[in-house]
Amino acid sequence: MNASKKLTDGALLTAIYIVLLLIALFVPLIELVATFLLPIPFIIFAFRYDWKSSLLMFVATLFLSAIFGTIFSLPITILMGLGGIMLGGAMHSGLSAYEVWARGTIGFVGGLLLIFVFSQLLFQVNWIEEINLMLSQSMQTSQDLMNQLGLGNQTEEQLELIEEQMMSITELIPVGIAFIAIIMAFISQWFSYKIINRLENKNLHFPPFRTLKLPVSLIWIYFFALIFTFFELDPSSTLYLGVNNILMLVGMLLTIQGFSFIFFYAHHKNMSKLLPVGSIILTILFPFLLLYLVRLIGIIDMGFGMRERITQGKK
Repeated sequence: MNASKKLTDGALLTAIYIVLLLIALFVPLIELVATFLLPIPFIIFAFRYDWKSSLLMFVATLFLSAIFGTIFSLPITILMGLGGIMLGGAMHSGLSAYEVWARGTIGFVGGLLLIFVFSQLLFQVNWIEEINLMLSQSMQTSQDLMNQLGLGNQTEEQLELIEEQMMSITELIPVGIAFIAIIMAFISQWFSYKIINRLENKNLHFPPFRTLKLPVSLIWIYFFALIFTFFELDPSSTLYLGVNNILMLVGMLLTIQGFSFIFFYAHHKNMSKLLPVGSIILTILFPFLLLYLVRLIGIIDMGFGMRERITQGKK
């Protein structure tokens, strides 16, 4: 009976995925919503039967995607399948919401990397060259506009500096992939919690943001990477690219930890929610002034156990 139910659920959820895929590919206006819902069938199946049983459903959806969709359906299904199975499998194991989020992020990173390789091998698309070409065209358009306005000589040096900075964007592709995976995992997990709570009568939810505590090991990773920046590294070397990407990614996580502490402190002191929300808005508006301050708050919180000290001090 259990095997029969598993087969029925797999067939139903596979059909739902194919319908969502076709909507995402061919139906305007609601295609964005359908895209965010694509991992949900995998998440539900993996949540019910674990990730091992989900592999058969994954293979079936790949086969059907190639038949009913286009050649672009395969990389989309790989991405959504890997991310969804990792999320659902982690939920099946009873992990915490943030651990589920981390597992899902790994799944989406793997899917994005496979798409990156898939597009280069099959379509001969070199993403680095394409991005550089796009940036060069954008800078040329800006230069032409400045020349028409008679500002070419005054802004030439500034444009050259901006062009150098923009061209370094390709060096941060790994961070970009990780950031996209983090966002996709969060949105998919949030949607799946809502749906599973309805279907399975569960109470899955993210804990309050103020309770977020990242591993202390991130501080050491950040500082070791920071030490390498004091040496003159070859900009074309793998070490240079690795250090820059680690600093960017871990720095972003430490900033999130800093915001979490601000939310915790405001709640602990019974302050208005306007303070933590305002801190995020101001940091977005003035990143050069506040971003590193918030990151420092995150480092102090993790390294010195500020929450425990504040809580014990109140007692």
